[in-house]
Amino acid sequence: MSEPSSAGADTAQPLGMPAKDFTSHQLREARAQAVSLASKNERLVAALGTARERITELGQQLDAVTRPPVTLGLLTAIPGTQDLSHAGDGERAGDDTTREREVAVSLSGRQMLLHVHPGVDDAELKVGRLVAVNDQMLVVATLPEPQTGEAVTLEETLDDSRVLVSTGGGGTKILTLSSSLRRVAGTEEGLKPGDTLAADLRADIATTLIERTNVEQLVVAETPDVSWADIGGLGPQIEQIRDALELPFTHPELFQAYGLRAPKGLLLYGPPGCGKTLIAKAVATSLAGSGRAPTQGRSAAFLNIKGPELLSKFVGETERQIRAIFDQARKAAAEDRPVVIFFDEMEALFRTRGTGVSSDVETMIVPQVLAEIDGVESLRNVVIIGASNREDMIDPAILRPGRLDMKIRINRPDESGAEEILARHLTADLPLAPAELAAHGGDREATACALRRVVVETLYARNEETAVLEITEAHAASGGAATRTLHLADLASGAMLAAIVSRAKTASIKDELSGGDGGLSADRLRVAVELEARQNEEIAGATTPEGWARLIGARTSKILGVRRLGREGI
Repeated sequence: MSEPSSAGADTAQPLGMPAKDFTSHQLREARAQAVSLASKNERLVAALGTARERITELGQQLDAVTRPPVTLGLLTAIPGTQDLSHAGDGERAGDDTTREREVAVSLSGRQMLLHVHPGVDDAELKVGRLVAVNDQMLVVATLPEPQTGEAVTLEETLDDSRVLVSTGGGGTKILTLSSSLRRVAGTEEGLKPGDTLAADLRADIATTLIERTNVEQLVVAETPDVSWADIGGLGPQIEQIRDALELPFTHPELFQAYGLRAPKGLLLYGPPGCGKTLIAKAVATSLAGSGRAPTQGRSAAFLNIKGPELLSKFVGETERQIRAIFDQARKAAAEDRPVVIFFDEMEALFRTRGTGVSSDVETMIVPQVLAEIDGVESLRNVVIIGASNREDMIDPAILRPGRLDMKIRINRPDESGAEEILARHLTADLPLAPAELAAHGGDREATACALRRVVVETLYARNEETAVLEITEAHAASGGAATRTLHLADLASGAMLAAIVSRAKTASIKDELSGGDGGLSADRLRVAVELEARQNEEIAGATTPEGWARLIGARTSKILGVRRLGREGI
């Protein structure tokens, strides 16, 4: 029997040991399981992290749900450390930092003295700020000052921390200023009577200054460029106004020698469209160039006040705006500028007291404006001008001497006045029709004068074609009634004359654009007179006998009825 070979002996598997292929397989499986377990571990760690975050979030939500509520109050005082309320530096009196801090807080109108949490900084404790108070009545946080509240009007500053204000109900109250308002009061601008403040009247604290812009929107401080030369047909009235208003500015030494003062104001009354607003602007321009040393070369301020726009349904609001208007006028006058306060539609604002239909607002407005005119503060360089076509509705106290010293009626222009007005609108430098120029030998001035005469003759002719109204009047003296006819001339105004020329200019432009010669002509002006007369708003504006009486200037008789000629009677 032969012996086994050495090669077979080397490759033989030891008895009881696994094969190499099996061991490699087991190792690969172990490694795969290790990788799988590592991946599962990472996912488990991520899941645990997410769960931990969620638990934290739920814990915060639970804390928020179960957290006791806090009450907001208004910090009204810091007892013993009053300097802190307006210093703004966080400095407290004394160096004892271990003592307990207390502040006065208004909680729903109830004044309480509360302790302050140690985490609240001294610098944040300021009068007028909102504070958070927890259920243990401890101040735990501060908030900014409230920007809302009841609007009150500053009447007088009593000292560094207190003011006297008027409330919406017409009463007065003493309030404490917040820290921010005390800083404003310490500036150059400061707090002025008439300023609007937001206040918590239950806490007796004024918290913030309210900027009001509506007065500035109603008051246009324009610089007019209207001169006396721009106004025609009102020579006598202009002379009266210049004598009353310009002489005190040009010759102040003579007025002082005679013990006279410049009038505070004047009333311009009469039909609409006859130049009242132009006169007011011319006064401002004239005063600016009056030659008086302090005002010479300075532009005039023209405060144009629309009476109906100034009225407000809120109690005390119109009076506040009137105070603001006069305050603005005094500021401009302090710069040595002449100031004209022009109240248009004056009867709407200063109606006779006791004549209100729905409410008697004039019982408060009229005394306010009288106080401004007659007040302690001088109205130097300020002239008040009122315009109205219902002077009978203005309170007599406004019109008495010493207030509106002069009353000037602005009548409708007569023929000569109409020619003066037309001379401002129909001038020789305008395009004139070739036929009109040829008829006057090429003289442009003569042609323009002839065209103006055509307008006047057409408008002021008294015949059936120009008859517009038939009125029936009752005369108190005779006790009877009479009927008379009104023509276009009885309803003419400066505004109508300007509109007539504008219509003729438009017709000339259209003719030139269509290939014609263009230019102003007598025929176009006659047509313009007809169109303007029949479409003028003044003729169709009145609907009652009283309205027609104001329109036509019937001051000594009562209008019983009016019939429009050529149309359905009224």
